[in-house]
Amino acid sequence: MDYAHILQRIHRDIAPLLTQGRVADYIPELGKVPATHFGMALVFADGRSHCVGDAAVPFSIQSISKLFACTLAFQLLGEDLWQRVGREPSGNAFNSLVQLEYEQGKPRNPFINAGALVVTDVLCSRFVQAETAMVQFLRRLSGNPAIDYDPRVAQSEREHADRNRAMAYFMKDFGRLEMPVDKVIDAYCRQCAITMSCEDLARAALFLAHGGVVPWSGERVLDASPTKRLSALMLTCGTYDAAGDFVYRVGLPAKSGVGGGIVAVLPGRWAVCVWSPGLDHSGNSLAGVQALEWLTTLSGHSIF
Repeated sequence: MDYAHILQRIHRDIAPLLTQGRVADYIPELGKVPATHFGMALVFADGRSHCVGDAAVPFSIQSISKLFACTLAFQLLGEDLWQRVGREPSGNAFNSLVQLEYEQGKPRNPFINAGALVVTDVLCSRFVQAETAMVQFLRRLSGNPAIDYDPRVAQSEREHADRNRAMAYFMKDFGRLEMPVDKVIDAYCRQCAITMSCEDLARAALFLAHGGVVPWSGERVLDASPTKRLSALMLTCGTYDAAGDFVYRVGLPAKSGVGGGIVAVLPGRWAVCVWSPGLDHSGNSLAGVQALEWLTTLSGHSIF
């Protein structure tokens, strides 16, 4: 399969879509990022990679961090993690408070904001600095020792985190959080402010396509069965309240973020990350979703 040609074709054809989405300007630092950026990186377990556009430009990973935070929490708690957070699609916006009221403060899944706050609470209870543990984890997974979080984005997140604080206090009242709310919110904002490139993220996610093992280091992140389960969660819950449409169009387990990135995996083969800051109404990269749809259509490779 000539993936290099496919990515070049996508890069050429995607240009008209780059100005159609809206950047996440409710976080002021993210609102400064030009919507015309586009990058895509495809990485194989044997080290081969194909990149186009701004694939080497770092960007704010935002909710993509939830995938790796959940992985760390799963390492710590195993199946007990699901006593604290569910595994069902939410069907609501990623920052919705509505379901928490009905379901006694237990989030539907770890990839919406409420669920990610519970996961961050788990990490805060086990690490002195949860965000530092996340950065170190992502450095190992990607092989890039320079990965860190952007303090300006983290501060911008904290200054506009009222809804997340509301969810955290609500869950605290139901006994769903163990650590102080301010500690959890600070760690969560720094976690979301981690900056990585498409190449970094595709390499970091490759363990999911390789049975839970980081190919170049041999580190076992998860056993094969938990790796399968985490990929299943990505498929059903990884793209906010548009997961059904994303699966229909793309056919890959994926996790998106409002920084405009989407990371996806084809089990047994490769991991891919695409970045375009303009978002659709659900908070997914508008051009990024289209690029991934074209990738699976042109290659004929998806999980279906």
